[in-house]
Amino acid sequence: MTGPAPHRFETRVWYEDTDLGGIVYHANYLKFIERARSTWVRELGIDQNALRASGRAFAVAELAARFLAPARLDDVLVVTTRAIEVRPARMVLDQRIARGEVPLFSAEVTLVCLGPGGRPVRLPGTLRALGPVAGGGGPPATGAAQTRS
Repeated sequence: MTGPAPHRFETRVWYEDTDLGGIVYHANYLKFIERARSTWVRELGIDQNALRASGRAFAVAELAARFLAPARLDDVLVVTTRAIEVRPARMVLDQRIARGEVPLFSAEVTLVCLGPGGRPVRLPGTLRALGPVAGGGGPPATGAAQTRS
């Protein structure tokens, strides 16, 4: 993969994340990737409280997920986040969860920046600066990703 390295966020599976069998409940993978996204945005220097105070907020517009293998109680997980497409008011992220070298979950997440009244507005400059195809190191993606607006 060319371009910047994905952001890495480490977390542990707690008892509250699991079902009676000690397996992570499926909806909790979304919590893990949300925490990773929030940490990534904070580390880019974006204050989401200040963003919200200005009437703007991020929202998930689309999410496609694949459950590859189960995570279990006390596992140490690494969530990676990489921008794969950046447009003026939205971006597409590739997020993955692994236990060591074992892939457990992957998701493609489309985020939009919403202003007052819930209408799309421009992303903060820090995110727009990631470029039309962040992390790709080349020309815009082809196929379905290119035809999104």
